[in-house]
Amino acid sequence: MNILYDSRSRQDKKPFGPVWAGQTCRVRIRIPAECQARWVILTAEGLEAELAPAGREGDYDVFRGELAPETPGLYFYKFHIWDKNGDFDLYRAGRGTNMGAGDLWQLSVLPADYAPPEDWRGTVYYQIFPDRFAKSGDCDLTEKLKPYSVRDFASFTPRAWDATDFAGGNLRGITEKLDYIAGLGVRAIYLNPIVMAWSNHRYDAADYMRVDPMLGTEADFNALCAAAHQRGMKVVLDGVFSHTGAHSVYFDKFGAFGGGAVSAGPASKYYKWYDFQHFPDKYTAWWGVDVLPCVNELDPDYMGYILGEDGVVATWLRRGADGFRLDVADELPDAFLAALYKRVKTEKPDGVVVGEVWEDASNKISYGVRRAYFTGGELDGVINYPFRAAILDFASGRDDGHALAETVMSIAENYPPAALDCTMAVLGTHDTERVGTLLPDPTARRVAAFLQFALPGSPVIYYGDEAGLNGGRDPMNRLPFPWGREDKGMQALYRQLATLKNDHPALRAGDIRFEWAAGGILRFSRTCPGESVFCELVRETGEFSVE
Repeated sequence: MNILYDSRSRQDKKPFGPVWAGQTCRVRIRIPAECQARWVILTAEGLEAELAPAGREGDYDVFRGELAPETPGLYFYKFHIWDKNGDFDLYRAGRGTNMGAGDLWQLSVLPADYAPPEDWRGTVYYQIFPDRFAKSGDCDLTEKLKPYSVRDFASFTPRAWDATDFAGGNLRGITEKLDYIAGLGVRAIYLNPIVMAWSNHRYDAADYMRVDPMLGTEADFNALCAAAHQRGMKVVLDGVFSHTGAHSVYFDKFGAFGGGAVSAGPASKYYKWYDFQHFPDKYTAWWGVDVLPCVNELDPDYMGYILGEDGVVATWLRRGADGFRLDVADELPDAFLAALYKRVKTEKPDGVVVGEVWEDASNKISYGVRRAYFTGGELDGVINYPFRAAILDFASGRDDGHALAETVMSIAENYPPAALDCTMAVLGTHDTERVGTLLPDPTARRVAAFLQFALPGSPVIYYGDEAGLNGGRDPMNRLPFPWGREDKGMQALYRQLATLKNDHPALRAGDIRFEWAAGGILRFSRTCPGESVFCELVRETGEFSVE
């Protein structure tokens, strides 16, 4: 007989998942009576709680205890047990236990005031790569950084790895398509970078305060936000704060601006933003890409420029943005993230901050540091790439359902509920192959889309996925939207799924329990106060139900 403890069981641990600082967590463990257990302690670095005898259940002695950690943080715990033969440590082994060796259980303790915004939970997003979505008229390109080329939007096909090759999509084009986006059931638009930059992807900021001339003007951005808000949609911007462009006001590698770190040297007010090993040709760059020099995010001048009262973040929020998706959040120090989060909430208490993290964000280690995205109250959510991988494996037949359920429940256990609901649930993005290319079978696409909307999180429609747009790796995943050539059946599916998400509070902010996950069939419930829905999905046929 094994010792019984399952951290996902509400009988063994309540509440399920993380706790807030000072919140009581109740724990139960069952030990075979034949062991004659005398004493049980739950122990972790900085945390200890005694479990007292609490009667008998069948052949098991029950021990119960309570703990209420006061200090936010991540605690990895085990049990130390004394029985008739001595004492030993009890570890986690999958969903079960093991004596003497194994893994530790995880307990996240959150700041008492950590509260991701309720009205963002389960939000349906529409992600737009601005150069490739829609074009309306021509913009004044007088100050567009050179060199560049602009080709016909409708017939545009990217030239591989040519960052100066533009289709010419712009903000006015997006504004004119807002009725289409709203008609899909979308509640928030996420824009890839729109600030002035040299490249078509604009992850190489040239001037954080300006709209890229190829996209239009500040007035065009203001008009876009106002029109989106009128339709009940919010606007989220891509914040790229781990690096700038080499061709920028700040670095000015090519002397186009004057006063930059390279063009003016140590006399530049931006010089300390960067890490030069040998001026001016050797410097720290993002993944060694020399056109993307890294910044010292904790440099006081840089922090003030980005996060000050009139800094970059505050400026864009005042112009109409409602939050930020943070590029490569793993490379932003915790102190910077915490300060950014505070600035957003000070400016817009209901604003959202989502970070790009590809793994389990609750216990992520990057550059040798255990991150505090949730336990430090730094992010409202992340990008749910673990769900994406699990969904693709299930939809393609590589998994019968068991692995998907395990992934979902592991993340659900580790993430704060509101943060999980605010986490962007993606299938395809500007960084990945499109879902239609990965899943060419329409039934598999239907399966994946249903799970994207029915599982916890905020589903993100990558522009064109709902229209049947396919594409491999960058840059072919960034083709222009196929206006006039849309897959009407796929659009109808996405509208149906968005309606389900919007109409059911349990799908937006309910907990999840799997009743069955095997043989290509999934059955699970989503429950919140006032509503419970039951979902069933059959992979072979793509049929699904929500009741």
